[in-house]
Amino acid sequence: MADKIHVEKVEKPDVEELLEFYKRQNHPTTGDRAKLQRMLANTFCFVAARLDGELIGFARGVTDGLIGHLTECKLDPSCQGPACVTKQDGRIEHDSTGVAKRMAEMIIQSFEEFGVERMDVVAYGTEVDFCEDLGFKPMRGVVVMTRGAPAASRVADEPASAATR
Repeated sequence: MADKIHVEKVEKPDVEELLEFYKRQNHPTTGDRAKLQRMLANTFCFVAARLDGELIGFARGVTDGLIGHLTECKLDPSCQGPACVTKQDGRIEHDSTGVAKRMAEMIIQSFEEFGVERMDVVAYGTEVDFCEDLGFKPMRGVVVMTRGAPAASRVADEPASAATR
C-alpha cells in the first residue's frame, strides 16, 4: 500500500478537505472555518499524504525562525498497520508503511533548510516511540504545561471569572 501513497510538501491545504480529514479521524478540532484558516495562515510548512487522491495524512510545522515545532503529524489509522489499536485523532500508533515518518522528515528538513536551531514536539503514548525514532529526545526537567483560552463567546466587557483571572 505504501507505494500507492503520494507524500508531498504542499503550499496550503484546502480547508474543507482538512476538516473532512479531521472528522474522519474523530479529531477534536474546531468546525470554525475562520479559525482553521487562521491556523493555516500561521503555519510555516505543510505535508500531505494521499491515497487515490484522498487526504489520508497531514503534518505541519510552525516556527519563529529559531525554534521549530512539529505541531501535527496525523495518519489515518487504516494506513498505520495492524498494531494501531486506539485509533484516536489520527495519532501515530503504528507507522508500518513509513508514511508518517516521511511526512515528519519533510517538516524537519524544511526547518533545517530554514536555519531553525532547535526542534520540539509534544508526544504522548505511542507517539513517544515514533518521535524518538525521528531523533527527538525527552528534555530533562521539562514539565509540559497548557492553558485554554477564554471562551470566544465571552463578551469583551464582561468581567473575567475567578478561574480566568
